[in-house]
Amino acid sequence: MLETLYALRDEGVKFRITIGITPILAEQLDDADVKDHFDQYLDDRIESAKKDLELFSAEEPQDEQMIVLAKWYQETFERVKETFDHKFNRDILGAFKVLQDEGYIEITTCAATHGYLPLMGNDSTIEAQLRTGIRSYERMFGRKPTGIWLPECAYRPAYVTESGRRRPGIEHFLAENGIKVFFSETHTVTGGKPVGVAGGDVIGPYGEIKRRYVIPASKELNAPESGATTMHPHYVYDTTNHPAEQHSGVSVIARNNRVGQQVWSADWGYPGDFDYREFHRKAGTSGIQYWRITGVGVDLGHKDLYHPDWAAYKIDQHAEHFAHLVGDQLRKYYQETGKFGLVAANYDTELFGHWWYEGVEWLGKVLRHLSRMDSVELTTASRHVANYPPENVLNLPESSWGAGGTHFVWDNNETHWMWAPIHEAESRMEALANKYTSPTPDEAIVLAQTAREALLLESSDWPFLVTTGQAREYSIQRFSQHLERFNRLAASLEKDAPDVALAEELYELDKVFADIDYRDFRTVN
Repeated sequence: MLETLYALRDEGVKFRITIGITPILAEQLDDADVKDHFDQYLDDRIESAKKDLELFSAEEPQDEQMIVLAKWYQETFERVKETFDHKFNRDILGAFKVLQDEGYIEITTCAATHGYLPLMGNDSTIEAQLRTGIRSYERMFGRKPTGIWLPECAYRPAYVTESGRRRPGIEHFLAENGIKVFFSETHTVTGGKPVGVAGGDVIGPYGEIKRRYVIPASKELNAPESGATTMHPHYVYDTTNHPAEQHSGVSVIARNNRVGQQVWSADWGYPGDFDYREFHRKAGTSGIQYWRITGVGVDLGHKDLYHPDWAAYKIDQHAEHFAHLVGDQLRKYYQETGKFGLVAANYDTELFGHWWYEGVEWLGKVLRHLSRMDSVELTTASRHVANYPPENVLNLPESSWGAGGTHFVWDNNETHWMWAPIHEAESRMEALANKYTSPTPDEAIVLAQTAREALLLESSDWPFLVTTGQAREYSIQRFSQHLERFNRLAASLEKDAPDVALAEELYELDKVFADIDYRDFRTVN
């Protein structure tokens, strides 16, 4: 991704794009061990390609395309290693920071560990997730973020608990922390039945949810049509403090379903083209992927070999098609309304280069095409809402990108057991933060690590992976580990015997959020 964006910059292409880097990912990318392990991984890939090349060259009869591909992969891995080590000096975050400082990209933040905010039991946890993430962002990028990708696009308005307490809406916490804009799924703004990613007919792990579950009708969001459009941002009504005509100062940008499905759709999205690389078949010798998709329903054992030149031809076609699709959407909206529209094409970065190997190159070509179109202005989220403030205010429903548009993916029969321990840990962490107003140095060390374990426990990845079945045992193990660590640290503090040795040992395991402030977990008034 960085290679592509820097190539565009060096060519003089006037592009702008919004890229979300979650705080926990930023912490990982900044970690010395992760950098070393990436170099080791690349060395392993290079050697694996070399061994495959020797093996394929020695076979009789020789398969010339396998030899070509092994050599191609070797050169690709060598180029990536050279770029990582020397062009970017092993500093991925620094390379992104340069692009942001020069105005090419906006880096949005997220909750610290991608915690599923609407299901958190305590307001203090939501504050801590956001404040910790923002603090990490400031340390990494030298400025405060103004945009955020809410974990799982999960939003809820304010509501009154059974005890009569009014809990603020998510927009309230964003406004308090200086966030001006967030993103949502299409149906959150337009109403109606969830489509696109939330509809489940998508590539990658997200489609597995629909295949593994029949979502009960009662679990599907089917809100009334709102009359709102995804073609411009909207202010979000402050559901916590103000009368209905007041907004929170926070804007929402919804995913454009047409351009979203053109990429995401498992049935007709670009990544399913037969000439693109097959993700699931890997060589038994090296794990390298030498095959193309070939056709619908073709068994893995009958896949044809991959041809990078065939794929390159399709990349050119699909990039040009997408650019015209965006332009057509904007022109049509202008003709119908007389207003300039916004097309938000939102995708997981993991899609590009991972599930869709050719996706990064496609994105670069799309940006080249769009930058040349007089009728299109490439922009970023915060820049757009600053230059073109929303003209109306919306009440948003409780929703997410998950299957059915609700919280089902993260709270279902397979994951519901996770939430009671999370809520108990939230209350214990809040009580500890309230209790220790002037901690000793030892207490401060243990409080900080207890707070880290609480955040790591709350990651939405754990229930997500259980639901998709991708890494069920791993996610349960990680969830249980963080819960056990939290409980041991919290118990030592509750006994006024802070276990400093344990806290220091656990810090070394993850080494995240060095500047965490446990006081973020104090009761929110």
